[in-house]
Amino acid sequence: MKPISKLRFEALASYCRKPETLLHADELEWHQAYDETILIVVVKDYNDGDYSALLLTKDLMERYRWVGITAFYDSPAETLENAPAAIEKVMADFENAKRQGDEGEPVDFFTPVFPAVRLNPELTTLLTQRSFSPALEIIKPMMRWYEDPDGNYVEQFQTTGFNTRLWELYLFAMLAEVPFAIERKHSVPDFSAAGPLGKLFIEATSVNPSGAAHLAPPPMATDEQRTDFLRNYMPIRFAGPLVNKLTHKHQELRYWEHPHVRNNPLVFAIQDFHAPGSLAYSSDALPVYLYGMWWTKEQDAAGNVVGSPEAIETHVWGDKVIESGFFYLPDAEHISAVIINPNATISKFNRMGLMAGFGSPDVWITRRGFAENPRRDATEPMPDTYEVGSPDYVESWMEGLSVFHNPNANIPLDPDLLPGAAHHFLNGDGTLLASY
Repeated sequence: MKPISKLRFEALASYCRKPETLLHADELEWHQAYDETILIVVVKDYNDGDYSALLLTKDLMERYRWVGITAFYDSPAETLENAPAAIEKVMADFENAKRQGDEGEPVDFFTPVFPAVRLNPELTTLLTQRSFSPALEIIKPMMRWYEDPDGNYVEQFQTTGFNTRLWELYLFAMLAEVPFAIERKHSVPDFSAAGPLGKLFIEATSVNPSGAAHLAPPPMATDEQRTDFLRNYMPIRFAGPLVNKLTHKHQELRYWEHPHVRNNPLVFAIQDFHAPGSLAYSSDALPVYLYGMWWTKEQDAAGNVVGSPEAIETHVWGDKVIESGFFYLPDAEHISAVIINPNATISKFNRMGLMAGFGSPDVWITRRGFAENPRRDATEPMPDTYEVGSPDYVESWMEGLSVFHNPNANIPLDPDLLPGAAHHFLNGDGTLLASY
């Protein structure tokens, strides 16, 4: 029996958490035995204050499931001392223990079922480049969370739907980290999450490549073109999927009208895939559309950089004109917030996989980016470099997530439900307040 990190455990088995478990017990330690044939979770009961160990193993669909529990003890150490006996009991009847009676056939998500020309290029990179083996090996067990009710999931994952599925997988990992347990009783919204602080419902969507010539990615060679991109082009691109979700009906009901969603925060999660690498520069346009505001950076008399707000009524691109201010549209008061994470890419899965011990031992990753500039007169962030996996390197699934709160929400989102994210609130004077 050997210890494993919380990050690795959650990649392997967080999908099997039950909401009631989070409400009644606190997870303290995570271990594995027999090369992860058995996972062991040491928990403390909130009511009695005693300790036990839960045992998990893979069922016939290769999903970790509960197969046993130790007796209750007075300390984690005593619990671990007695865990081997419970483990050996499971291993002695392993073939029967792993059968849950409700499994179908395991789904192979990664063996290509189409010619290489049809495969998503990022999936091809994932499957063929050893440098991305940490991402591949952390994604494989996480994919066990997915159902395939229509029988076309593998096709979507390997071809046109790869980025969308990766975004959903990121949201799953982020929620598990909080921690939330994901309920599967309902098909909508995409995520029905329950945790110690309450419930949260998330519907995922994305900006995808457009076949329309007038919405093709524009040039951004000049400052004027870049401003037009953020002020007009991208708000129009964000508007399409967000408004579609706002007006969508499932079984004649809007998302917030479903009984299990009522009186709980509902969040739309959007990611931009309209062009390769677009996430690096497009996310700044999201609050422009959400709040109907444009901010120009200026320095005040004291030299501090402040955002000077300007209200926007419409976004115009060619002959297309849309109304700005998603949070002010009819029925938008039912949406508590909109979230985005430009860092939620294959590279993030690669870094998190490396930190969790997945992939080739020959892989090392240097992360180059930007950090907050502490100078009051700074208009640009500072460049920075990190060695992923070094003792002083820290990264979470939550890192990079921006939460834009709806000032008109009927049910405001409690920021504590998404700790560690950057929470943005619109002030009465039009400025945008960020809280971390």
